[in-house]
Amino acid sequence: MASILQASLAAFLLLPMVTAVHSDCIFKKEQAMCLEKIQRVNDLMGLNDSSPGCPGMWDNLTCWKPARVGEMVLVSCPELFRIFNPDQDMRVVSRNCTEDGWSEPFPHYVDACGFDEYESETGDQDYYYLSVKALYTVGYSTSLVTLTTAMVILCRFRKLHCTRNFIHMNLFVSFMLRAISVFIKDWILYAEQDSNHCFTSTVECKAIMVFFHYCVVSNYFWLFIEGLYLFTLLVETFFPERRYFYWYTIIGWGTPTVCVSVWAVLRFYLDNTGCWDMNDNTALWWVIKGPVVGSIMVNFVLFIGIIVILVQKLQSPDMGGNESSIYLRLARSTLLLIPLFGIHYTVFAFSPENVSKRERLVFELGLGSFQGFVVAVLYCFLNGEVQAEIKRKWRSWKVNRYFAVDFKHRHPSLASSGVNGGTQLSILSKSSSQIRMSGLPADNLAT
Repeated sequence: MASILQASLAAFLLLPMVTAVHSDCIFKKEQAMCLEKIQRVNDLMGLNDSSPGCPGMWDNLTCWKPARVGEMVLVSCPELFRIFNPDQDMRVVSRNCTEDGWSEPFPHYVDACGFDEYESETGDQDYYYLSVKALYTVGYSTSLVTLTTAMVILCRFRKLHCTRNFIHMNLFVSFMLRAISVFIKDWILYAEQDSNHCFTSTVECKAIMVFFHYCVVSNYFWLFIEGLYLFTLLVETFFPERRYFYWYTIIGWGTPTVCVSVWAVLRFYLDNTGCWDMNDNTALWWVIKGPVVGSIMVNFVLFIGIIVILVQKLQSPDMGGNESSIYLRLARSTLLLIPLFGIHYTVFAFSPENVSKRERLVFELGLGSFQGFVVAVLYCFLNGEVQAEIKRKWRSWKVNRYFAVDFKHRHPSLASSGVNGGTQLSILSKSSSQIRMSGLPADNLAT
């Protein structure tokens, strides 16, 4: 269980998960190799179920070859225990073949290989990874609902259609795609919560992983586009937004397409194993991770540049205000930019992949899964233009509804004809305008 969830969670952080970490997959592969080895030995020695001695077996940890009565078989501790307990003094484990069958292992796996520590650590990992999975499931669900609502608002009101909001909308879509790809991946690949994924190698499975990586990389690049747009807006005096938006779209959606496509082709020809959810080849993984880390680094530089520009503008004599108010506005501006730029990703972006992995999962998934929710709230629901437009539409709806109800009470015969109040209002307004227009020539002629 722990290794399955660990493989799933590692993809969020763009970490290469080496095969050695997947304990379930290792045991599955060793079991398959053991059974094949036992079958070869049986065929070579002509052994069957009725043959004397002890048959070969897999005891869920190690492989025991067939033995004669009175023979002692020695095996080493599983390699997996050396990974989880590198400081443990590993010894050999033995079994005696008796007339009653195999004896108990001596010394026991607990004493020889530190199996007890491995079991306790695995149990802790199960609880930890399940907790992290529950955390990001709630986070992405919340983000998906708020982002969908924000998209409806920005698409519905035409007065909100501008380059800045178009970029916000593309960022919202990238967050939504990322959340959807996460749910699809978890549902398809890890729904059964067993080790079947170790040997899954279907086209559908690989396509899901390609789609998942594309959504994640696109999300990082649209965070980069947000930073680039704001920095360009502050630096350039004359800014052709529409022409720049064309290139922003190519960078935001086109660059991830190229990166993920190259990775998929290389993976198909050079490392076409499993479901492509485990990345043993670190060099291939950098085809995706390299552009993401580069976008994070450039975004952080843009963030620092924007803060410097804001400091200069806030300290300008034209701004007014005392020093405390200036720093307060600067702090507020900085806090608003952090989720928009994804600055929290820089905390672990350049750290070694095996350092503070647990803290890294909680920090990046805890903030990352709720990032879409925070961005939607800050840049849509709390946006002054959005609130003003919603209030204007609300007042307009209330006025129309008031006149519709009033018209219904004043003219019940017309209301009962099946035409609603809004239609009647439009008819009256058109009629009055036509009367005014027809009256103008008459007045002119009279004069």
